[in-house]
Amino acid sequence: ATRKQVKLRLGLSGASGFGKTYSALVLAFGMTNDWSKIAVIDTENGSASLYEHLGEFQTIDLQAPFTPERYIQAISACLSKGMKCIIIDSSSHEWNGPGGCIEINEKLAQSKYKNNTWSAWNETTPRHDAFVQSVLQAKAHIITCTRSKMETVMGDDKRVKKIGMKDLQREGWEYELTVSLSIDRDTHKAIASKDRTNIFEN
Repeated sequence: ATRKQVKLRLGLSGASGFGKTYSALVLAFGMTNDWSKIAVIDTENGSASLYEHLGEFQTIDLQAPFTPERYIQAISACLSKGMKCIIIDSSSHEWNGPGGCIEINEKLAQSKYKNNTWSAWNETTPRHDAFVQSVLQAKAHIITCTRSKMETVMGDDKRVKKIGMKDLQREGWEYELTVSLSIDRDTHKAIASKDRTNIFEN
């Protein structure tokens, strides 16, 4: 087994404005050293293009409906063009965006399962799992940006601080990844909640 053969699956989580997109782009360039081999699957209304001054990376502007299949098609398109690193910004839309899995499941439950959402997951889960597998099996490094719910806490200095909490993705999403980093809003530093590379721990 040689570590250099493994493609990285890196997750960046944080609420809006925490620095996920910028961090993902800088990390991607650090891994590839070639902006032309970096692609962003952008579900955030073209926000990745705000960083075009960094380098000439590629973008796919993915609009609703955010079905798992449309993400899979976007990943395939990036791979067919020889991208070495694919940034998915954000993966949250696949789960709870317009046309994402939660909405798909609700519509299935109403139309086919007499409002039984539990039964509807028998159809929705395989579609989500196919998206997860497309991320895991891609022959490129993949960085996923995931939104997290924002909460405010009182710090030791009695100042209110905004922090990112639970990721807006299916339970267990971070366990599929090689590395999961949570970004702090105020410092823009990242904390590793999972790290199979042993590079970022502690």
